[in-house]
Amino acid sequence: MSRILDQRSLLLVISFLTNLQSTKVLSEWKRCGDRECETAMIRVQATADYLGPDCRYLNFKEGEEIIVYSKLSRKSENLWTGSKGKDFGYFPKDAVKVEEVYIAEEVEVPTKVNQY
Repeated sequence: MSRILDQRSLLLVISFLTNLQSTKVLSEWKRCGDRECETAMIRVQATADYLGPDCRYLNFKEGEEIIVYSKLSRKSENLWTGSKGKDFGYFPKDAVKVEEVYIAEEVEVPTKVNQY
């Protein structure tokens, strides 16, 4: 019985740490095509398969097209956000190549933190 409680306690700690990591702000700033980050900036094509570490990330296969809406800046410049069909999330810019540029001039804005 003690061993089962130890295993459950360990799983609870792992679950808590995983949830804590997923709420961490990746960057305080991002670059967008407009102040609301609603305008598509560029269209990219995946150069490799990508599976993100959690649900905030966009998973894709090599060759798929992604529309980019923002690029994190300052702290995490290697992450962009975009959509593929109904899916939306972060992905590394090194896993894609630019196919078409829609917005030439980018605006830097603070990232928003949802408050519930």
